[in-house]
Amino acid sequence: MLYTQKSLSALEYDKVIEALAERAMTDGARARALSLLPSDDYDTVLARQRRTADARTLLSRKGYPPFSGIEDVIPSLERAEKGAPLSAHELLAVARVLACTRSLLDYRNEREGEKPDSLTGIFASLTPNRNLEGRITRAIISEDTVSDEASPELADIRRRIRAAGNRIKDSLQKYTSGAYARYLQEPIVTMRDGRYVVPVKVEYRNEVKGLIHDTSSSGATVFVEPISVVEANNEIRLLHNKEQREIDRIMAELSAAVAECASSTETNYRAITDLAFLFACASLAEAMRAEPPHLRKDAYISLRRARHPLLDPHKVVPIDVALGGEYRTLVITGPNTGGKTVTLKTLGLFALMTQAGLQIPVAPESEIGVFREILVDIGDEQSIEQSLSTFSSHMVNIVSILEQVSERSLVLFDELGAGTDPIEGAALAGAILEEVRSRGALTAATTHYAELKAYALETEGVQNASCEFDIETLRPTYRLIIGTPGKSNAFAISTKLGLDPAIVERAGEMVSGNSKRFEAVIEKLEASRLEMERSRAEAARLRAEYETFKRDAEKKLREKIAASEKEAEQLRERARQILEGARATSEFVMRQLEEVRKKQESGHFREDLAAAKRSMRARMQETADEVYSAPKTFDEDEDYKLPRPLRVGDNVYLLDFSQNGVVQELPDRSGKVSVKAGILSAKVSVDRLRLIEGKKGTPSAPATPAKKQPVGSRMRNTHGQNAVSRDFRQEIDVRGMIGEDAWTAVDKYIDEALLAGISTVRIIHGKGTGALRKAIAQYLKKDRRVASH
Repeated sequence: MLYTQKSLSALEYDKVIEALAERAMTDGARARALSLLPSDDYDTVLARQRRTADARTLLSRKGYPPFSGIEDVIPSLERAEKGAPLSAHELLAVARVLACTRSLLDYRNEREGEKPDSLTGIFASLTPNRNLEGRITRAIISEDTVSDEASPELADIRRRIRAAGNRIKDSLQKYTSGAYARYLQEPIVTMRDGRYVVPVKVEYRNEVKGLIHDTSSSGATVFVEPISVVEANNEIRLLHNKEQREIDRIMAELSAAVAECASSTETNYRAITDLAFLFACASLAEAMRAEPPHLRKDAYISLRRARHPLLDPHKVVPIDVALGGEYRTLVITGPNTGGKTVTLKTLGLFALMTQAGLQIPVAPESEIGVFREILVDIGDEQSIEQSLSTFSSHMVNIVSILEQVSERSLVLFDELGAGTDPIEGAALAGAILEEVRSRGALTAATTHYAELKAYALETEGVQNASCEFDIETLRPTYRLIIGTPGKSNAFAISTKLGLDPAIVERAGEMVSGNSKRFEAVIEKLEASRLEMERSRAEAARLRAEYETFKRDAEKKLREKIAASEKEAEQLRERARQILEGARATSEFVMRQLEEVRKKQESGHFREDLAAAKRSMRARMQETADEVYSAPKTFDEDEDYKLPRPLRVGDNVYLLDFSQNGVVQELPDRSGKVSVKAGILSAKVSVDRLRLIEGKKGTPSAPATPAKKQPVGSRMRNTHGQNAVSRDFRQEIDVRGMIGEDAWTAVDKYIDEALLAGISTVRIIHGKGTGALRKAIAQYLKKDRRVASH
C-alpha cells in the first residue's frame, strides 16, 4: 500500500496505534501493535476484520483471557537448541508461556459452541506441555531459588548443610554465652565469606584463637572463625560447592528438555502473541464503541454517525459523509474551526484503521472500500530549513500526489490553493481537482473559494458540502451538510465580534456583484435547508407519537380480546358441565323407561316410548349445538344505530366481550346500560351494544343459514338462570322417598344449583336402613357434574 509516514502522522494514525499498544498485554503484542500498518489487499483486510470481530465476540462473552507475565522466549529457545544452559529467569519465562498455553485452551473450551472460525487455527496451534511446565515450576521457586524438590541429591546436600550449620552453632554457643562472651562485641554468630564467625572486640582478638576474616568499618570489631569450627566450615564450603554443581546439572537438564520442545514452544509463543494482539484490537474497539464496517472492493465510502476517536466522546458530534456513489469529489466549505479538517481526517483515518484490521466508531450500516493509495495534503507545511513557504510546501505535496494518484486512491486536500493570490489559487485548485477527478480517484477538499463552490454546483460527479455554523452563538455545530455549499460568514462573525459596522459595510461594497449574488443564493439555500430540517424533525416527532399511540392501542385491544376470550371460555365450560349433567339425567331416564317397556306388552306403549326417546335425543343434540357453538358475532360498525330504544329484558350482543346478554336496567345519565351476561353483570356504553331482534325476554338471533338459533337459546338459558337464582336454596330434603324418586329430585336440584352458580349444596337423606343413602351415593359417584360428595 502506498502512503508516507507524514500522511500517517497528518491523519493521526500513530496516536490510534499508541492507544492500541497500551492495551496489549504482552511485549510481543505491544511490538506488533506499534508496527501495525494498513494493507491494500482486500482478502487480507477482510481476514483482519474477521479476527478482530471474533476476538471482540469472545471478549464480550468470556472476558479477557490470561496473558500476564508473557515475555519473548524465542532467543532463549534458540540458545537452548544450541546446548547452552538457561538461567532460572529464562526457564520460568518458558514455564509461563506453557501455563498461558494451557489457560488459553481452557478459555476456548469454557463454553461449547462459541469458537469463532477465524481464531480456530490460532487456538489449534497451541500445544500444552504439562510435564515440562510442572518440572520447571517444581524445580525453580524464583529467579534466585531452586527448590529442594528439584532432585533427591540436592535435597540431601541441603539437609547435610543445615546439619553442619547446626553443629557449628552449637559449638560456638560457648563463645556467645560462656566465659568468652565478655570478649565479644555482641553475643551472636554471624557469617563472613560463607563461614561462621563471632564478632570479637579488637582488644581481645588474641584471646579467641582462630582465623580473622573481616574487620568492621569502625575497626572496633574483628570477625574471628574459632579454630574449633574451621573443619566444620570447610565441610560446609564443600557441600555448597556440591550444591552449586547439582543446581547447574538441574538447570542443564531442564534446558535440554526445553530444547527438545523448542519448536512447539515457539509456536505457542507466536500464537499467544497473535491472540494478545487481537484481543488488544477488540479492547480498543470496545473502548471506542466501534463497529466493523461493511467492506467493499470498489472505491467507496459511506460513514454513518462517524465519530473521530481522538475527540472527547462526550462532546464529539457524529457526522454522515459519503464518497463514491453519485459523486466522487466532495468540496467542503464553511467557516474556520467549523470541523472541515476534522471531516477530512475522519475520512482518511477510518480508511487506514479499516485496512489495518481495526474497527471504527460508526453506525453498523457504514461501508468502506479498500484503497491502494491514501494521499494527503493536510496542515501547515511551511519549512524554514528548506526555504519553502506554505504555498510552496503544499505544492510539493500536491505534485507528489499527482504522480501517484489512481482510480483506487483516496485523496484529501486541506485548504486547496491557499497561500497565494486568491484568483490564481482558486483557478489552480479547480484545475487540480479536475485532474484528480479525471483519474477516477475519490477526493475530498476543503476550501473558502466561491469559485470551487460554483465548480461543484456545475460539474457532474462533484458535490458541495458544508460545516454548519450558528451565527447567533458564533459556535460551529460540527454537523456536515451534504449537498449545500457553506458560507465563510466573515462579515457576520466580524460584526458579532464588535468590528465597526461601517468597516463591514465598506468591505461589502468592495465585493463584486457576482460574488454577492452567489452568496445570496447560498444564504437562501441555507434558509430553505433549515426550514426543511425543521419540518422533517416535526414530521419525525409526529410519527414517533403516532407509533407510540398505535402500540399502546394495539396492546389494549389485545388485552381486551384476551380477557373476553377467557371469559367466554369460562362460560362455555360452565355450559359443558350443565350439558354433562343433563346427559347423565337423560341416560338415567332412558334406562328406567326401558325397564318399564319390558314389563309392558301394549304395542301403543312401545310406539309412544320410541317417539319420546327421539324427541329427547333431538333436544339433547340441540342443547349440545347451542353450548359448543360460539356466540353470534357482529362486525364493528361505527354508523350502527339501535333500531328502537332499549327495554328491560332485551337481548343484546356486547362487542367488547363477544358475548350475549340481557338488559337489566335502562341507560343512566352517562349512557351506561346494566347488562347481565351469564353469571356476570356489567355497565356497558350503549354504542358498544347491538340489539338482537326478537320477543322481549325470549329473543332470537337474526335469521341465518344455521340449523338453530344459538343466540336465542343461550339467552333463554340466561333468563332462566335469573329466575332460578332468586328462589334457590342450598339444601334439599329427600327423606322418606324411594331411591329412584329421590334421585330424580336430586338430579333436578343439581341442575338448578349449576344454573344459579352455586358450587356447594346439602342433600338430607336421613339414616333409616341406609338404602337411600347408598342409592344417592351411587348416583353421585357416576355424575360428572359432582366433583366430590
